[in-house]
Amino acid sequence: MNNSNVAKIQLNGDPYEINHGTNLNELLDKLKLQKNKVAIEVNGEIVERTKYQNLILNKNDKVEIVHFIGGG
Repeated sequence: MNNSNVAKIQLNGDPYEINHGTNLNELLDKLKLQKNKVAIEVNGEIVERTKYQNLILNKNDKVEIVHFIGGG
């Protein structure tokens, strides 16, 4: 399937497909993750939460998401 609206990125080391124009907030929504409980690195750079809305993911971007789990 060759869909021109799909971009392949690497998410936590695995191939992952997103729609072109997807920003980090939309990716988190798709993954059902809360933005206040994660840290995200894109292509080796940590991204501030305030920039999630404006950071559009591109083909072949390498995204690492670490989510925090409370406990005690």
